[in-house]
Amino acid sequence: MDYKNIIELIINNLEEGIIVVDSDLNIRYFNESSRNITGFDPKEAIGKNILQVFPNIKKENSTFHKVINSKMPIIEHVQNYINYVGKSVSIVTSTIPIINDGKIEGAIEIFKDLTNVVELSEKILMLQSTLHGKDVGFNKFFQNGTQYHLSDMIGQSKLINELKLKVQKVANSNSPVFVFGETGTGKELVVQGLHNLSYRRNKPFIAQNCGALPENLLESILFGTVQGSFTGAKDKQGLFELADGGTLFLDELNSMELGLQSKLLRVIEDGMIRRVGSTKTTVVDVRLVVASNEEAKKLVKENKLREDLYYRLNVINLNIPPLRERKEDIPILVEHFIKICNDKMNKSVRSVDKHVMEYFSNNDWPGNVRELQNTIESSMNFAEGEYIRLEDLQTYNGPYIKNVEVEHFEHKISKDIGLKMAVEEYEKSIIKLALDEAGNNYAQAARNLKIPKQTLYSKLKKYEIDPKD
Repeated sequence: MDYKNIIELIINNLEEGIIVVDSDLNIRYFNESSRNITGFDPKEAIGKNILQVFPNIKKENSTFHKVINSKMPIIEHVQNYINYVGKSVSIVTSTIPIINDGKIEGAIEIFKDLTNVVELSEKILMLQSTLHGKDVGFNKFFQNGTQYHLSDMIGQSKLINELKLKVQKVANSNSPVFVFGETGTGKELVVQGLHNLSYRRNKPFIAQNCGALPENLLESILFGTVQGSFTGAKDKQGLFELADGGTLFLDELNSMELGLQSKLLRVIEDGMIRRVGSTKTTVVDVRLVVASNEEAKKLVKENKLREDLYYRLNVINLNIPPLRERKEDIPILVEHFIKICNDKMNKSVRSVDKHVMEYFSNNDWPGNVRELQNTIESSMNFAEGEYIRLEDLQTYNGPYIKNVEVEHFEHKISKDIGLKMAVEEYEKSIIKLALDEAGNNYAQAARNLKIPKQTLYSKLKKYEIDPKD
């Protein structure tokens, strides 16, 4: 078997471009995907200097040149340039030096086309800017860019009422807010509710997921750019300028690199931003709200969040309770989601039957309110009568019902062993099945069950399940 040809076949079918140069920046390898991004034929590229393939990049700005000179890698660097056929391209690159016995022999660069992502981000910025000044024409969104009021948070539990009261108290403050909540708890709903209760309600609400973009691109999206700051850059407002007078919500703050966090800290402290590539500062009046699905102190300890930024952001802290801690709200949420699905699907389902409600009440809901909503919507597609039954739940590809016959569950309920024990036995059997199918690979079993690995560990301990048995 010719392994060299197999490896080359694999590399040429990757989406990523791969280029290898020697220490003089002459190209030694150029895969097929590089053609799609650079516009240069691989056969013609071999032997040419890298600056001939990237004619619009100056030598001192070339990542290959920097890496070969410094002998240090450059990881996930965003570049914008005009390629060989004149097309404007945005790429994210990782460039690694090739060192043999302490001598630099060249470098390898792996890069991916980000052009579509950048164009989409720009369209979002334009859309957000338009929405803030005009009537959007449909009632699901308000003119300030929000979709929810605090009244859209469904629940009457003590924890939810305390959260709503706290939001009302701090709504008109200008202090930064740190929101903590597990995935699916409704962080953006709370933040939009906060904005719409404040005196800033008639000003823009801007939201950005920090985990969706590389650091360099996120920086230009947040702070804006000036023409000429890098190849292809134009004068553009960033999210801080767009949110002037209103609220900027940064979700998944723990995904933001520490270097960018320091720039965020400066904005909080002096209220001034500077576009990428500019020497001019602009004063902005923005209330900053950030969110994470991990606790802030844990992030600081793991060096994912700057300690000084944490203390500056944590002036007001809002903790959104997971669904398992407010199970008394489940019946209200169920009725609410059924009503929504009835309107969407043109159905007339009244509720869930008592067995389903009991099952819902005994579920831990690791995906929280979003998981419950998805479960209802999935079941509604198969419900034929006025009530959702256990049979309708087996079609939901969720963490506890996959690949197990409902008859087995119903059989256990009929033996007068009590619902709680029946559900536990049912859950235990699914976990054993998942472990067996995954060959006792905990990580794979957790992925198949669609639950966090730590949740699987806690259930193994709870049910005293030993994979070796």
